[in-house]
Amino acid sequence: MNKGLFERFDSLLLIVTVLVIGCGLTAIFSATYTSGSDYFTKQIIFAITGIVFMILVSYLPPRHLAKASYIIYFLSLILLVLVLFFGKKISGSKSWFSIGSFGIQPSEFAKIATVLALANFLSKSEDGFRNINRLPDFLKAVAIVLLPVGLIMRQPDMGTSLVFLSMLLPILFWTGLSPFALFCILSPAIAVTGAFLGLNYFIVSLVIIGLILLLFKKNVILSAAALALNFVIGYSVDILYNKLAPYQQARIKGVFDPETDPLGSGYNVIQSKVAIGSGGLTGKGFLQGTQTQLKFIPEQWTDFIYCMIGEEFGFIGSVTILVLYMVIILKLVSNANLTKNNFLSVACIGFASIILFHLVINVGMTIGIMPVIGIPLPMMSYGISSLISFLVMIGIGMSAYRYRNQY
Repeated sequence: MNKGLFERFDSLLLIVTVLVIGCGLTAIFSATYTSGSDYFTKQIIFAITGIVFMILVSYLPPRHLAKASYIIYFLSLILLVLVLFFGKKISGSKSWFSIGSFGIQPSEFAKIATVLALANFLSKSEDGFRNINRLPDFLKAVAIVLLPVGLIMRQPDMGTSLVFLSMLLPILFWTGLSPFALFCILSPAIAVTGAFLGLNYFIVSLVIIGLILLLFKKNVILSAAALALNFVIGYSVDILYNKLAPYQQARIKGVFDPETDPLGSGYNVIQSKVAIGSGGLTGKGFLQGTQTQLKFIPEQWTDFIYCMIGEEFGFIGSVTILVLYMVIILKLVSNANLTKNNFLSVACIGFASIILFHLVINVGMTIGIMPVIGIPLPMMSYGISSLISFLVMIGIGMSAYRYRNQY
């Protein structure tokens, strides 16, 4: 056997990824056990195909990937445009190309393309990364992300759009964005949350934002402008909310509090919490979950697959899944720090951010602390496009380890 073939192979990342996929296949088998569907068969076929493709991608030299990144990015934009005209509408969103009995979701692959394009742009500098604190470079980087986001919002698909935005700030911070600029970008989220909770919370949020801005000891006028912007954004929340129709207000309340609509938008979350809570420490046993086997949760094999783990394998099984994901995320960050190739370093941070966002939102959805926005659990939820795209991300992360000594 050629030993060079497996030289510098990221075995840990491969093993943990295969374990996560195995857990996902187990969960899908249980969730579809009494339905007579072929979701499990499809998932296992594409899991094997994806793993092979992931390994092949890990041997792809970074210079070739960097050269092709802009071409891949523009092709992904073309697909996002085409799906608006020729895509199949599912659950009110025109996000899929229907090919026989399969569906392909271009936005899943656009995540990879956008990260690669952004990584190529930010790494094009003789001194390391571009100076992202320069306004022209900052705006160009943001534009690379906002182009696909704008097209995905037309589908519409809010959940996937948020995934794109979730990886932007970690990448910019990794490449040198100042903490002050990062906080100015994030602070409106604090103001909006406070305003949505009530006047007293809004005032407290503004005080906190103001104190943090003072700690940066930046230009007083710049800090005051940032605080004023937060006030305007937060104040406008109540005005915009009051202009919504009653049914629209009810939907928003249902997102943050499922109990306000237990038979509608809150149904899945309530049933998911029952399933996870009933699992106890060790679970009810494989194929023994009542919520899962009696189909209390519609299409559980997709976004709510995690509650099957909680019900049938209990707290121990649920925590084990989280540990496996954290190993993957930390390994990608480690590879980003280890590699001397700036392009692969940025790509690893982008992929780690995407996986972390998916994990936090999906698990948060199932236990009722995050809004339900249609975010699948990486490599566990059923979905061909999602599975393949995440395996390609892992493959590129493995490439960063393999070519860690190449600039």
